[in-house]
Amino acid sequence: MKRNLVISPGLCFFLAALAIGQSGPTPAAGSPNGQAPISYASMTQLNGLLSQLDTTSKSAQSDLSRLKIEKWKADGNYKRQALGNVESIQRNLQGALPEIIGQLRNSPEDLPTTFKLYRNLDALYDVLGSVTEGAGAFGSKEDLQSLSTDLNQFEDSRKQLAERIESLSSAKEAELTRLRGQLKTLEAQVEAAPPKKVVVDDTEPAKKPAVKKKTTKKPTDGTKPAAGSTQPSASTQPQSKPQ
Repeated sequence: MKRNLVISPGLCFFLAALAIGQSGPTPAAGSPNGQAPISYASMTQLNGLLSQLDTTSKSAQSDLSRLKIEKWKADGNYKRQALGNVESIQRNLQGALPEIIGQLRNSPEDLPTTFKLYRNLDALYDVLGSVTEGAGAFGSKEDLQSLSTDLNQFEDSRKQLAERIESLSSAKEAELTRLRGQLKTLEAQVEAAPPKKVVVDDTEPAKKPAVKKKTTKKPTDGTKPAAGSTQPSASTQPQSKPQ
């Protein structure tokens, strides 16, 4: 039985769009997680930013550990709140921040991870700013100076990260625009082409009859018959010689 399958232009367009969505720039050898190759300028910018964050984080942890909040001339509630803020900052600098930095090193141009780091820095800046204000009001000048330096470094990193997010967003938007243009071109080409007709033959071929082999009877006296000769039948009697 033969069946005719008609492939519509809409189905062709869907398959073309799926192929474009699954195909992308060929990953470079050794690129992280098999992603598209990262430009040298982008990696240089990210490495500088992350190195600065590592340095600032270590400096802030050291400066926070030297604070003598219990000696501040402030009421008990304020000092308890300041101690809680310091503990929160230390946990973030030792846990959450290194984890996000590691994720970004594995996916340097991943926009969600980049924005996640920005939000973390934004929260760190606010809480560290509160502790710095307390150090300026109740602590020593050395504490205020060191924490202010850390705060300014975090602010600088946050600004650099905001610029990187804007740059990555623009690049990804340009890539989406290019893909949309390719899809429109494919759609126009598919709509202009007639549907293809595919014939599927699923009938089983007829079986050929088996050929029987001819068998030759062997003589009883053990002799082989000569080629082309025939043996006398049992009913044939020998003629008698004339007297």
